[in-house]
Amino acid sequence: MPFAIPSPEALDSAVRQIAQDIAARHAGEVDAQARFPLETVEALKAAQVLSAAVPREHGGAGLSMRQLGKLCATLAQACGASGMVLAMHTIQVACIARHAEGSPALQAYLREIVERQWLLASMTSEVGTFGDTRASICAVQRQASGFSLAKDATTGSYCAFADAILVTARRAEQAAASDQVLVLVRRSDCTLTQTTTWDTMGMRGTCSPGFKLEAAGPLDHILPVSFGDISAQTMVPYSHILWSALWSGIAAEAYNKAAGHVRSLARKTPGTVPPQAMPLAELSVQLQAMRQHWQGVADAFDAVTDNAALMAIGWGLRLNQLKIAASEAAPRIVHGALQTIGIMAFKNDSPLSLSRPYRDALSGALMISNDRIAAKSASLLLVHKDD
Repeated sequence: MPFAIPSPEALDSAVRQIAQDIAARHAGEVDAQARFPLETVEALKAAQVLSAAVPREHGGAGLSMRQLGKLCATLAQACGASGMVLAMHTIQVACIARHAEGSPALQAYLREIVERQWLLASMTSEVGTFGDTRASICAVQRQASGFSLAKDATTGSYCAFADAILVTARRAEQAAASDQVLVLVRRSDCTLTQTTTWDTMGMRGTCSPGFKLEAAGPLDHILPVSFGDISAQTMVPYSHILWSALWSGIAAEAYNKAAGHVRSLARKTPGTVPPQAMPLAELSVQLQAMRQHWQGVADAFDAVTDNAALMAIGWGLRLNQLKIAASEAAPRIVHGALQTIGIMAFKNDSPLSLSRPYRDALSGALMISNDRIAAKSASLLLVHKDD
């Protein structure tokens, strides 16, 4: 029996309810225990949110980038780790959906995501590549019966809780480090051995320690497009835009707490404007600019009709600038909210505490280092002529 495709409005409403009733309720425990937000993910599955990025021809909702970003921002406003899991999953789904290239096996897997609400994880880092996702040491071993690969990853995004993992590797043993492919590995087709811990300052619920992975599977689970193209046309745009959206959600959580505090002060002194209202007004400007930035880039992405256009220098710069701006704006807004509220935002046991969103927001500049991205932008600017 075919599934009814939920409308964008239905998915938006469902995520709002999940954020309010489930993610927010468990966010403190998820953070304190550094545990996976299982309750939230199960609720997302029940509401068919995990197939939001699957094209409608395969049974998914086929949401636009702006619509997907809104879902991530809404969830992150309640729990940053939950928003990040949804964003990372969506990025992986998009990589398959946009680069299946007519592969019957991958198209069938997209339908499985709709029917089973599989959770997809990512493994792009590797010991020895020093954070460069566009280089791999491990290589795909191809046999007539299928492929095998072994990877020693520095981080594996919530891999222990996922139904499948998208893994980067060299195309073959003789291939250059940058000649990579992206491989869909079902959880049942691999073994994971945890090699490091995940006791981080923020984003604790994403549960992304290092793993050694050994996997085998059918050859048609190797995406037919080079990872270089997948990265430029899908993984980088989806990552930078959806991450920026969820960072705006974290900033909005802090702003809303500050706004509620200032309004409570105003009610105590009718007819006067509390001094805290001025910095709150400035935070409102910053938050609005942050939202409009990611939404503007999302709209521009949605308007692109030729994926090859995303390989242009101008697009690379635009995405780099969004990522840097959003990852720097989020902690700045949270810090401003902390200053506006005062000691009650500093206390961990206060309903106005900003400890979790502050720590979560700090992760942004480290997720693909801003220094690395700025250096890349600097080299691109030497040859790019602005329109």
